[in-house]
Amino acid sequence: MSESKGKFYITTPIYYPSSNLHIGHTYCTVMADAMARFKRLCGYDVRFLTGTDEHGQKIQTIAQEKGVTPQEYVDEVVAGIKELWKTMEISYDDFIRTTEERHVKRVQAIFMKMYEKGDIYKGEYEGMYCTPCESFWTESQLVDGCCPDCGRPVQKAKEEAYFFRLSKYQDRLLDLFENNPEFLQPESRRNEMISFVKQGLEDLCISRSTFDWGIPVPIDEKHVIYVWLDALSNYITALGYPDEPELYDKYWPADFHLVGKEIVRFHTVIWPAMLMSMDLPLPKHVLGHGWLLLEGGKMSKSKGNVVDPVKLIERYGIDALKYFLLREYTFGQDGVYTNEVMLKRINFDLANDLGNLVSRTASMIEKYCGGYVPEAATEDDTDRDLKRIATGAASKVEDQMDKFAFNMALEEIWVLVRRANKYIDEEMPWVLAKDESRKAELDTCMHNLAESLRIVSILISPFMNETAQKIRKQMGLWYADIVWEDAFTFDMMNGEQVKKGENIFPRLDIEKELEELEAMNGHKEENIPLELKPEIEFDDFDKIDFRVGTIESAEKHPKADKLLVFQVKMGTEKRQIISGVAEHFTPEEMVGKKVIVVANLKPRKLRGLESKGMIIFADNGEKLALVSTDAEDGNSVS
Repeated sequence: MSESKGKFYITTPIYYPSSNLHIGHTYCTVMADAMARFKRLCGYDVRFLTGTDEHGQKIQTIAQEKGVTPQEYVDEVVAGIKELWKTMEISYDDFIRTTEERHVKRVQAIFMKMYEKGDIYKGEYEGMYCTPCESFWTESQLVDGCCPDCGRPVQKAKEEAYFFRLSKYQDRLLDLFENNPEFLQPESRRNEMISFVKQGLEDLCISRSTFDWGIPVPIDEKHVIYVWLDALSNYITALGYPDEPELYDKYWPADFHLVGKEIVRFHTVIWPAMLMSMDLPLPKHVLGHGWLLLEGGKMSKSKGNVVDPVKLIERYGIDALKYFLLREYTFGQDGVYTNEVMLKRINFDLANDLGNLVSRTASMIEKYCGGYVPEAATEDDTDRDLKRIATGAASKVEDQMDKFAFNMALEEIWVLVRRANKYIDEEMPWVLAKDESRKAELDTCMHNLAESLRIVSILISPFMNETAQKIRKQMGLWYADIVWEDAFTFDMMNGEQVKKGENIFPRLDIEKELEELEAMNGHKEENIPLELKPEIEFDDFDKIDFRVGTIESAEKHPKADKLLVFQVKMGTEKRQIISGVAEHFTPEEMVGKKVIVVANLKPRKLRGLESKGMIIFADNGEKLALVSTDAEDGNSVS
């Protein structure tokens, strides 16, 4: 191993243990783990942190419903999370729990530091509260009367609270986004945050007094410290800040916070402002990854439409799942998960390409070379081409990993895997073996295939550690440590004893596997009732006046990114209707569309503009669809 190239500190979000984790959480942690393993292999001093965010009203409510204490409840869920990470061979260096004493006392110290700076004050909060998100919202921030983050209903709440002067840091945050574009990636997220900050920041409620499952405010024990000041501090409390700063001094600032796109705002607005308040360095990068979506929409524990990673691991192995997650999806973008896509990846890339290459190579070395890797005594253009691709792969993988392009890093490795398979077809060792005068060419062919697999085993080890070890065992490399620098060199093997083992990725019968997975997940054809709102009487429904309208113009709301302002013509009348659909439609594509309008809805103001009515859209959980008609403007719909 080379001398250390410096420190590298990477974190996942700390997960909320309201129930067991699903494959969406697994995706983020697998990415962080692959990067941590890669950086360690390249010679960095790595610190990889994950953990759980265990306080808040939602946890207290769930625990009460289950008849246990909040601590008993989170202990059980966290044990399951740790077991999952163990099963998935996640190589974290620390697991922080916000209920741990080390975190509690340090969060209180952080509160006091910000309080003494004059950045925390006592006041009264009145607003609309979303319990699932544990967030307060003003009326103007709501979208169609619901939480702008999760779309669920909110309740009016008023209570005494402590506030953080977030508004004080608005200009510095804007400067951070505009003059340090590398701080938040991808660019689309950065643009969202610039727009959000420019709308004006309100001071942040950071304590609650209506429940007690949290860290007590050190100057007022009637209050507990509210979710984001508690949760976000984990990235430095886990390093010992402020009382045991040895690890903090070594690893902070973090190189990368990996977070889901839904919590980018907290990590790039609230967290930097907190650090500014404490005069501490900011993290170097925050990366907002996309969601894994099911065909029916975003995976959600509350919806119950989640994919259990443990079932997939039990059936296909850890490395197959890791490979699929890292290879199939582009970092920063949403991806759609289907069992069929996963199975095809396993069959085509792992069974056909890699598994087949290992099996064929081991079999031929046993058959033609007595089971020992021979020396290479000849070289032609085909050999040189294989060597060029093999020794050039590591630097290409490095380039892609620097961009967190896991899928492209794996693609670079598979360029070599596919080239080695093609090399077998070009060299035709079964033909060479029949001609004693071509024994040297045959030995070269076997040597080069073994060398290619040696290099592949190094390159895949950050992503698929178990598979890398299996390949090395079959190729007789069990005695040698995996060293990244060795991937740049060819011709390191001579005389290793090869022993063909079981196929590392057996080929799957996709149709059969799909049936099995459907059965495992309980998705066979069943008449499962939909989750509906309370029943209404026909007379209630009859009160709604649906009308056909044509959108004559559309534009973005000047004060809200999620809202579109429509001018809709309904027969003799033209009126303004505002909808929270800007994430799904551009103004331009909506002009001229025929729509169905709830025409007798009481007018309401949304961010200062009046909306008279509601346009009907269909929601599949992933993207809205327009509900349209060919009827004439102004006509009733029944």
